[in-house]
Amino acid sequence: MPFDTPTPPPSAGETSYVNMTQVAERPQLDASLIGSHCEADYCNLLDFLPFLCQSCTKTFCLDHRTESAHKCAHAGAWAERKRQAQLAKPSYGAGRQMQSLVAEKDCASPSCKTRIGTSLVQGVHCDKCNRDYCLKHRFEDDHDCKNLEPIGARPAAAVVNKAFNTAFSNFKAWTKTNKEKAAKAAGRALPKAKPTSASQRIVAVNDLKKTAKGDDKLAAEKRVYLYVEAEAATTTAKLPKGKFFYSKDWVIGRVLDAAAKSLQIENVNNQSNKEEDKLRVFHVEGGRVLEYNEKVGAALTSGNTVVLLRGVGPSTPDLIEL
Repeated sequence: MPFDTPTPPPSAGETSYVNMTQVAERPQLDASLIGSHCEADYCNLLDFLPFLCQSCTKTFCLDHRTESAHKCAHAGAWAERKRQAQLAKPSYGAGRQMQSLVAEKDCASPSCKTRIGTSLVQGVHCDKCNRDYCLKHRFEDDHDCKNLEPIGARPAAAVVNKAFNTAFSNFKAWTKTNKEKAAKAAGRALPKAKPTSASQRIVAVNDLKKTAKGDDKLAAEKRVYLYVEAEAATTTAKLPKGKFFYSKDWVIGRVLDAAAKSLQIENVNNQSNKEEDKLRVFHVEGGRVLEYNEKVGAALTSGNTVVLLRGVGPSTPDLIEL
């Protein structure tokens, strides 16, 4: 009887599908794909949609999902954790001081001493007179609002008219003074009316360019040539007038500083808050006081005349026309 010859092992380059099948491990299936067994006593039901108990962290079937159904060992633990978490949260407005729209103060009515802006008595703000009142005096008729000047409001019309009249008087005094000096000093030439025709303006500007003073480093296309004078009525100047050129990119405030220095006028604009002490630049052709932040190139042209006035106030309109 012949003996069975043993099968030689496969070479390195060959593959034995029989051996691979016997050796290969079976794939491990995820337990969540096939469900979980209920952990309740005597149940062990395989449930494909098990319920997790938040108190004891065990899984149960539909019938034993409640704490009372599976006799939870930590009954109420989940509810207690939720309650503690809610208590740990800060309450609404914690750490903040609730304030009224009106600060705590007395009622603005002179005859009332009620304290407003408190937690018990809320104040009412009047937009007309910009004051705070109690509930009793909150209406306009109750606190005589129409006869009160609003707090922080602009000056009344009478104050504006007074400043305007002062500026107009200063300008008239400047004109009258120049005329009187011209009559007394026959050889003194005063500024003449600006030429009206284009050719006359060109000739006047060319003559101005020959004698105007300024920064020689300034490019020619950037220069604006001006006649600059000082008002004799309110401004004391060692040099009453001059011819200068400035950059188009400068602002009027810088021109004022340079002109005051050239004419040796006292300039206290940065030292005094009073309007009667401040210098302003008046544009003769435009008939108005120029703002400090205006650009020279936008407000002035070569050949114009500007006058340094003191105490005229900002933006006085149309002095010449009036």
